[in-house]
Amino acid sequence: MSVQPDGRISLVVGFDQREAVAYHTFCQSVLEKSSLPVQFTPLAENTLAGYKETHTDGSNRFIYSRFLTPYLSDYRGWAIFADGDMVCQADIAELWSLRDPSKAVQVVKHDYLTKANVKYLGNRNENYPRKNWSSVILWNCAHEAHRVLTPEFIQRMPGSYLHRFSWLDDALIGELPREWNWLAIEYPENPQAKLVHFTRELVDARESLNGGVAPPGKRRRREVDEKCDEGNEGEGRKGDEGDDGAAVVGTDELERDEG
Repeated sequence: MSVQPDGRISLVVGFDQREAVAYHTFCQSVLEKSSLPVQFTPLAENTLAGYKETHTDGSNRFIYSRFLTPYLSDYRGWAIFADGDMVCQADIAELWSLRDPSKAVQVVKHDYLTKANVKYLGNRNENYPRKNWSSVILWNCAHEAHRVLTPEFIQRMPGSYLHRFSWLDDALIGELPREWNWLAIEYPENPQAKLVHFTRELVDARESLNGGVAPPGKRRRREVDEKCDEGNEGEGRKGDEGDDGAAVVGTDELERDEG
């Protein structure tokens, strides 16, 4: 299957200022392995013209804006959405090559019960249908079914509707191999995982991760954090403040009434 007209992969990435180091870690890991050019679009709230977050729930700042991906792509072509709390251990072009034009989206169809009831920043970590399906999405942005996904529509719809892909017939939701959204700690350690998703904990990138994490991901987070520290030292910036480079690792959640 052909790539975008200009040969690039379009990658939309969740961005939360509180987990900025995690975002840059993920992008670096993608660039190091990719065999094709990649265009990154961070879902930073201040850059999303025409969209104002009106939901009052959610554990990160892109929990709903991810569904803007077809709109931001002008309902053309394809795009990958990924949470920012990930490490890529394979060529992202492999995921890109899995595009199926008969599907509106393709996701890893997780079916699990979480091992922890508290997650990122003390938020409740609840079980609900299709949990974490929306944390990696291979979007067929041109699919007619996505025309409903306007900023106004997303602002007014509940998380339960959006994260379950309720605007789509189930037949339009394709399946990706689980290695492309491997849930660290929730799943056993897997060095063959292609995208490792750090779903549960607030992790300082300088510290060792506590079990269930593929070693390459741990090393990559440390390397990027060290590079950030070197730059900060040159500016005389202290490293023990609230934005000192701690990698916030969150997960996408639905509205609080989901549980």
